[in-house]
Amino acid sequence: MEKLSLLGGTKIIKYKFKKFNTINKSEINAATKVLKSGNLSNFFGTNSKNFYGGTNVRKLENAFKSYFKVKFAISVNSWTSGLIAAIGSLDIEPGDEIILPTWTMSACASAILNWNAIPVFADIEDKTFCIDPESIKKNISKKTKAILAVDIFGHSANLDKIKKIAKKYKLKIISDTAQAPGALYKGKFAGTISDIGGFSFNYHKHIHCGEGGMIVTNNIKLARRAMLIRNHAESVIQSTDKKDLSNMIGYNFRLGEIESAIVLQQLKKLKRIIKQKQVVAQILNRGLRKLEGIRIPFVKKNCTHVYYVYPLVLDSKKIKVDRRIIVKALEAEGVQGLASSYQNLHLLPMFQKKISYGKKGFPWSLNKNKKIKYKKGICPVAERLQIKEFLSIGICNYDLDKNDALNIVKCFKKVWLNLPKLETFHEK
Repeated sequence: MEKLSLLGGTKIIKYKFKKFNTINKSEINAATKVLKSGNLSNFFGTNSKNFYGGTNVRKLENAFKSYFKVKFAISVNSWTSGLIAAIGSLDIEPGDEIILPTWTMSACASAILNWNAIPVFADIEDKTFCIDPESIKKNISKKTKAILAVDIFGHSANLDKIKKIAKKYKLKIISDTAQAPGALYKGKFAGTISDIGGFSFNYHKHIHCGEGGMIVTNNIKLARRAMLIRNHAESVIQSTDKKDLSNMIGYNFRLGEIESAIVLQQLKKLKRIIKQKQVVAQILNRGLRKLEGIRIPFVKKNCTHVYYVYPLVLDSKKIKVDRRIIVKALEAEGVQGLASSYQNLHLLPMFQKKISYGKKGFPWSLNKNKKIKYKKGICPVAERLQIKEFLSIGICNYDLDKNDALNIVKCFKKVWLNLPKLETFHEK
């Protein structure tokens, strides 16, 4: 790619972006205090006071209840664990169908498969990249039991329309707000508007403890079931009056005391972190919105965006330059954290090639609805974005400031000014 130097001059950004890291003395002191106490976990898999975990686990869950204004918060050792527990709390049975967007992380589908249920992939909205309510409608069958709405990149899914669909067909709604903690939807926090939802504390999220997560709900039944699944349900259930035993296979999804102490400190910083991401995004918006053939992030009315990712859409007809060349040109100017693709789950090998378990396939052997197909073409918007139009900057990977954002804008403007050169280069 040496010919990209034809853009002229030296590259604009000659330094590495500062890594996003909000861990400082407050987290170190909190973790050290736990270490000195010797109580790294107080969970116990029986029907006792320790069934609910230790001091820091309970403090963290109370802090989340207060911050996000929910009745119940259940900590877990990862958001993947949280998804498994949340789905299991809904009485999902083998062969039941759950509709989810194809444009999301693979754990959303694997958590459904964990209960021998069937993931049914819906397309996404072109502007927000969240699940498209119209595509949800098209995928509903007699076996549909729930909708998994993912608040992707930092923006909430369209909960009003999704709730209308759920009410009409008597479906439950699960919110995956791993990438959008603190995002608002009509004055309420994303993740708290559905039947059950939650957040991730993975190391590259807004707030983190390395790995962890939090389930939130206002439904006492769902909360209790999620707690059981988190902590060896099959052992605990025998000492309660519980009659419903569906999905009462439990796991060790318990969050430790050190991680809980760290996230307690991180939660105090969430508003500041979101504000910082929004300031950077606003500078990028102002600088990029007038460039021909590029669409800046869309934010719906009465919603806020917390920018886990800064997503862009390229108009290939106007730009006339292959996206791969655009990316390489921007990288040559020093832009870091670029990604030209995300995910189409329905095209993953696990859904394209039958995995054999003995003489039967799994989970396809459970799928009695012959209309469900995992093939190219079922999610045209997500596929189009994946193939040629999507471009993003992972701003949650870096501690970007105003100067960094202005330099990124300069890089984009330089590349766009030289698109004819890049077009010629592409033709070569």
